[in-house]
Amino acid sequence: MNLSKHRLLAGTLGVALVALAASFLSPAAVAEPPSPASIAEAAAAEEAASVTWTDLDWHDDARGRAVPARLYRPAGDGPHALVVFSHGIGGSRAGYSYLGRHFAQQGIASLHVQHVGSDRSLWAGNPLTIVTRLHDAAQESEAMHRARDLSFALDRLLAGPHGAALDAQRIAVAGHSYGANTAMLATGARVVRDGRAIELRDARFKAALLLSSPPFYGERDLAAVLRDVSVPSLHVTTTEDVIRIPGYESPASDRISVFDAFGDQRKALAVFAGGSHSVFTDRTGTGGGVSLNMRIKAATRELAVAFVRSAFDGGEAPLREWGQRHRELMARYAIGGG
Repeated sequence: MNLSKHRLLAGTLGVALVALAASFLSPAAVAEPPSPASIAEAAAAEEAASVTWTDLDWHDDARGRAVPARLYRPAGDGPHALVVFSHGIGGSRAGYSYLGRHFAQQGIASLHVQHVGSDRSLWAGNPLTIVTRLHDAAQESEAMHRARDLSFALDRLLAGPHGAALDAQRIAVAGHSYGANTAMLATGARVVRDGRAIELRDARFKAALLLSSPPFYGERDLAAVLRDVSVPSLHVTTTEDVIRIPGYESPASDRISVFDAFGDQRKALAVFAGGSHSVFTDRTGTGGGVSLNMRIKAATRELAVAFVRSAFDGGEAPLREWGQRHRELMARYAIGGG
């Protein structure tokens, strides 16, 4: 297999192989995220607040592709800001529940989209062919489908019965790992193929929350790829957010390079001390043990809300206040290009 011809939009093959390595260590945990009840500390407040969610099963007839999603719904009539979330490879709409539930508790709706070409179904079937399935999921065609999934799901949501409670002028896109790649594409990351720029930007997304952004393998000018992303962005990573795959090694500094390459200075960077690439999933045993894992999750969900409020209500006060509260967890915290 000639990997040199498959330098993907955001190094998604490397991300796929990371997920493969993780599956060897704990296949069940990667394949099916634990229920919110298994994250007792992070979910207790949301459970008490009776956050509700609805599973939505859409189908894009034009692409012949199912687009499942889960909507976390805040109480009240709205209009509510909305976050559209894209999972990492091998994930599902049930994942990242600690974020979805917290958003809803704070009055922000959260739509978690499932990408059927790169979702948890990858872990089913013959284990001897998992490399092939992961390779297929990491193709450029799937990367583009994922961005289109977000736009299609947003179309359906706004046009459906839940749309009246949402504020169409306050919509953010978010994602983890492969999902961060998807979010960057949906907000204007510019990749040129055969002399033509691939255009996947959805102008309805007014802010981007990026967890563990993968590098753009094979793209020598990262600034050229990301300079057209003209929305406020929050970049969240850890000092141990490392991909260790021969030929696709990606140090934690690559997440910083993505942050640096964003030309729009309405950006913030949070680097947790410790942690791991998978600490931002619902899994509780990654990145320094359960205690640190839970503290990072609790801080991340607060930071995500602070960012959404900062992006849509103006001003840096929510972000600065968060930074003061969580200084002991941080290796680096920056607002703007500094």
